[in-house]
Amino acid sequence: MNRSINNSSPGGESRLKTTELRIGLVGPMPPPSGGMANQTEQLARLLRQEGVNVDLIQVNPPYYPTWAGKIKGVRALFRLLPYLYRLWRAANTVQLFHVMANSGWSWYLFATPAIWIARIKKKPVVINYRGGEADTFFEKSFFWVKPSLAMADAIVVPSGFLEAVFRKRGIATLIVPNIINLDRFSKQANRRQGIEKTPHVILTRNLEPIYDNATAIRAFDLVRKTIPEARLTIAGSGPERTALGRLVEELGIQDAVTFAGRIDNEAIAELYHRADIMVNPSLVDNMPISILEALACGVPVVSTDVGGIPHLVTHEKTALLVPPQDPVAMSNAMLSLLNDRDKAKQIAEAGMLTVQQYTWPNVRNRLLSVYEYILAKSMR
Repeated sequence: MNRSINNSSPGGESRLKTTELRIGLVGPMPPPSGGMANQTEQLARLLRQEGVNVDLIQVNPPYYPTWAGKIKGVRALFRLLPYLYRLWRAANTVQLFHVMANSGWSWYLFATPAIWIARIKKKPVVINYRGGEADTFFEKSFFWVKPSLAMADAIVVPSGFLEAVFRKRGIATLIVPNIINLDRFSKQANRRQGIEKTPHVILTRNLEPIYDNATAIRAFDLVRKTIPEARLTIAGSGPERTALGRLVEELGIQDAVTFAGRIDNEAIAELYHRADIMVNPSLVDNMPISILEALACGVPVVSTDVGGIPHLVTHEKTALLVPPQDPVAMSNAMLSLLNDRDKAKQIAEAGMLTVQQYTWPNVRNRLLSVYEYILAKSMR
């Protein structure tokens, strides 16, 4: 039987005494920087600032010994066994577990053990499910996933998109949005104002098939036919790097495209401050942090309308949305912003307003009320 909560269970101002709270936070940490790793790191820091005692159980610590990380198959064992040991020890002292969960093998290797150890040790557990591929994953594997989900005391998701994915399978969730750090990501006085003679487009997704960076490159090539001075910076790394490099050469735009590689959290804000447009071509997505970062920095966004993105931004109001795998539509959207200074400014300003709801002061009570609810429930 599913023991997760629905949207009406916790609510209002949390009365939880954070200084008396001890949480086992399970999730990845940078490096490499990525959506879930950045959120785990940020949540740990913010909870500690609230006085919460956070025991961070990292699912991706450096391999020890280092040679173990170079041997496929063996490296999973060298990471899994210490992880299980950390979980078991933490369960002796924490009051609850907060598990950052994703689809695929990550679910089986990291989320499932945390849930079962929490059950054995009689500690409540919050599953913070974040996988944009959840619907596809559940279609194939829900029979195996459901027993572990059923033991969660709360399932929280960052978007209405994932809420609908779970609701379709009879599982209630609570929306607790991703958090944007406005101390790092915000519009600065020295940010490029308006559209200049050398428009700068940026793409800040990993170079993986699900993010379809090739479509963004083809769209940029079409933009260059109208605005030859335009340039593109691709910030990310991944298995598609070689193929994308070949595509850039085939299109003959090597002089306009920069592969910047993976950029750390501190430097990425500066890239946004030097951008006129951020483009997101993903095929599957939930609530991309990169879009929130761009909005917070006052950069207008052109994105595909997949997954949870239409729950995050509104077409023609806070972003421009286009169908996936459609470079013509994407290039037209980019050109509409590059050629219309007022439209770009209007969308950027609306984006900066909408991102305020994802700041810690606005997310804090939602999360703490979940903790308060399941702790009271476990005591009863």
